Amino acid sequence: MSAPTRFLIIVAAALVIGCPAGAAAPDATADGTTLRFAAFRNGSEIGSHVVNFEREGGRLKATTSIDLRVSLLGFTLYRYVHRAEEVWTPEGLLSLVTTTDDNGSRHEVRAARVDGALQVWHANAGTSPISLPATLVPTTHWNIRQVGQTALLNSQLGTLARVHVESLGEEAIPGPLGPIEATRYRYSGDIDKEQWFDRAGRWVRTRFVASDGSVIEYRLR
Repeated sequence: MSAPTRFLIIVAAALVIGCPAGAAAPDATADGTTLRFAAFRNGSEIGSHVVNFEREGGRLKATTSIDLRVSLLGFTLYRYVHRAEEVWTPEGLLSLVTTTDDNGSRHEVRAARVDGALQVWHANAGTSPISLPATLVPTTHWNIRQVGQTALLNSQLGTLARVHVESLGEEAIPGPLGPIEATRYRYSGDIDKEQWFDRAGRWVRTRFVASDGSVIEYRLR
């Protein structure tokens, strides 16, 4: 396996890992119904991450689209496509459906809240679902409630991970319309990255260092 391919596999794993939220349906749409990010490696753009929010009565639907592609001399070295749809109610996560194409390795996850628990099914792990706490959420970046939690549901693999999140204080970061005042959080444990949320609880930035030392950033568009 080449060094670029190893690096990109690590990047793809990090991009779909987020953190769990509390029971209530989160409100991360203070500044609109869509969050758009460009993904960069050492300053060069490699793809996009878009989250669209729709409200239907008391329900919130969040649809995530991740598209990464790295090319060299006109040849695609790596391609990653991830789609996720999660539905929230005031009681918590109601359902999740995800599909992933990780450079040809395909994954499919489904989860649903049943009798006070999340029943999670992965297409590559047999036909029987596993039962996880209903307080968990998919590993999507956008949920501000994740910063107070210690358990994660990996939306690509349907597995449980552990993480410690600490606040590093508020700072001004670049935004598409000027500086944004946001709190920076550091994730450690099974996840190693930094994320920023603004004063309205909106996800506005992500950064982490890959195994080859390159810096990966999500920049809000």
